[in-house]
Amino acid sequence: MASATVKSNFYKWHRVLGLTALIPVIFWTLSGLSHPFMSNWFRPSIAEEVFKPLPQSQMKPVLSIQQVLDKNKISIIRNFGLVNFNHNTYYQVLDKDSVYNYYSANDGVLLKDGDKLYATYLARYFTQDSTSNIKKIDLQTTFDGQYQPINHLLPVWKISFDRPDGMDIYIETSQSRMGTFNNNTRKAFLWLFEQFHTWQFLADIGGDVFRNVILLIIMVVMLFALISGLTVYGLMWKKFKSVTQKRKENGGEDTRIVHRYHRQIGLIVSFVMFTFVISGAFHLVVKLHNTETPKPDYGQVINRKQLAISNLQLPVADSIIKRIAVVNFGGNTYYQVTDDKKQISYFNTLTGIEQINGDEDYARFLSTYYHTHQDPDQFYGRVKVNQVKQFDNEYGFINKRLPVERVSYADGSNWYIETTSSKLAAKVAGIDRIEGLSFIFLHKYFGMTWAGKDIRDIVSMLAALGVLVVSLFGLASFIKNK
Repeated sequence: MASATVKSNFYKWHRVLGLTALIPVIFWTLSGLSHPFMSNWFRPSIAEEVFKPLPQSQMKPVLSIQQVLDKNKISIIRNFGLVNFNHNTYYQVLDKDSVYNYYSANDGVLLKDGDKLYATYLARYFTQDSTSNIKKIDLQTTFDGQYQPINHLLPVWKISFDRPDGMDIYIETSQSRMGTFNNNTRKAFLWLFEQFHTWQFLADIGGDVFRNVILLIIMVVMLFALISGLTVYGLMWKKFKSVTQKRKENGGEDTRIVHRYHRQIGLIVSFVMFTFVISGAFHLVVKLHNTETPKPDYGQVINRKQLAISNLQLPVADSIIKRIAVVNFGGNTYYQVTDDKKQISYFNTLTGIEQINGDEDYARFLSTYYHTHQDPDQFYGRVKVNQVKQFDNEYGFINKRLPVERVSYADGSNWYIETTSSKLAAKVAGIDRIEGLSFIFLHKYFGMTWAGKDIRDIVSMLAALGVLVVSLFGLASFIKNK
């Protein structure tokens, strides 16, 4: 009698938990099924994804940065660079108010709306569209539904083309690169995924913490629904087998075919459900755990007097200089020169002397800056720095930035620094590393990457479809019992 009561209670709880999780499961599986279409099969194409700047020898700047600053009576800047567009070369100067101004490298004259014009030029370069009208241009300083945090780069210009496909291009002018691009189809998929998979509507109501707590509660309900279902099958499989055998012997009609399919398919996809639920719940727990407010981006102020050596007289051939900037750390100011091999060199702006291992030193400095609580001297002599030129499982393509310097600490944490932008690209430490690996392998099926992206996406879709089907069979079983 007691055993029968236990079985009955498990069965009742399985139905209650399953019904509670049903709508979320439908939302998640349907939106999950849409993801491969958004990110792979229906992803819009674009003519160019990487901008290739001219070497300095082809830009042919006439004036040095000092001459341009002096002519325009500028005594303080934050950074500068050289860009070439519309057949002219300009100094891209980040002023003390963090606004980009463009000055001709031939005569030093200010180009009105230069940053907007350069963003438009880059958008046309990436799309190879020189004829369509520009419908709208906006400077975007925050993420939103169409330009999500996964894109990482801010601020960006949103360039909206007046085309039937509704193409939007997001441009980071400071690094001459594209954040992302969306057409109408991708925008629809983004909305679907944001509302039905990440449940942005909950964040709009009560904030991110509120959303993550609600999602975690639902994940726990799903986990217990899965466990109770497996328990019911384990406790009652002999009864199910006996009923089936008697029906076959008597030649009776199979009136519980829906229940049987729910059990059988549920058993088959139970492992898949477990991986989805555990990785999703772990992802939410880590999000709730990581409440520390990140430090603001590193900012520097460069006085004109610090720029003694001309930027046009550095001991590097103009033919290999792809990018030049200025950085300040350790009490010194340096020209930061990126060559055609993506090697980054540093030259003191007062003496012209090269700083050996300058990029490692700057990465170490920035990593220390981005630590929020630690003593700045705590890690001295205990770090290893090496350049990363391609993405891997730990530093994935979603991080956008390459090359970066990986600063590795004795505690096992890795801080990825993009020295050309002075930004923290990613931080991987302890639980973050475990969560990241669990999510890409258990939730996104990166373990199937060896078979190709199409096969991986098909497998992940079949897994999501299996979860959806077993859930719908469960609903049908409940309705039939009524």
